[in-house]
Amino acid sequence: MPTRILVVEDDPGLCEFIREVLTSADLDAEAMTDSVQAAARLKTEKFSAVFLDLRMPPPDGIELTRQIRSSALNRVAPVIVITGETEHGLMARAFQVGVNFFLFKPVDRTKLLRLVRVTQESIEQERRRFQRLKVACKVSIIAGSDRLEGKTLDISSKGMLVQAGRLLSVGSTVNVAIELSPGAAQIRASARVVRVVGQEYAGLEIQDMNAQDVYRWHEFLLPLNIPRK
Repeated sequence: MPTRILVVEDDPGLCEFIREVLTSADLDAEAMTDSVQAAARLKTEKFSAVFLDLRMPPPDGIELTRQIRSSALNRVAPVIVITGETEHGLMARAFQVGVNFFLFKPVDRTKLLRLVRVTQESIEQERRRFQRLKVACKVSIIAGSDRLEGKTLDISSKGMLVQAGRLLSVGSTVNVAIELSPGAAQIRASARVVRVVGQEYAGLEIQDMNAQDVYRWHEFLLPLNIPRK
């Protein structure tokens, strides 16, 4: 998965400047000036990090961060708030809702690139967390009272894309049993449906798995060179 950065800043000039600097640092950066449109994209698209202006027409940076932290796709993505304010109470409130870093105005290239270096490890960890490899395994999915038999199309340490046979509801929780190889004991987990593709494909993010199955899952993934993070 490529490193995707979303910049949300209602000042068009500053928004484009930040995008240009991030692009020059070999990051795939997209810029938006409309926070309402940005909120909609953050619900349906995965980003490695998000830059948010603190003061914008609703939703502002605080509210967008709150939405990000409660979302299925981006809740652990690093959030960098762009602000010209240093008032302690405001900064404390921003940290409370889940902001990771501050970028203070006026923004210049040196300051922004310094912040990129500081946040690079967090951004790369988030990108690796969703790295996937094409592996087909049998999977049983229990959704409510229904039991579906399907297969994985790709997997990562935190989730999988499955062919479920019918449409699953985004945000719902399902129980899965994965057969890593023919005849092997199944790995069991609960998972959240984070996206759907067409009528029968679903992206699942693992929510809970017992310690023994976590070990077996990672032992299966490691030879495939998928990082544990």
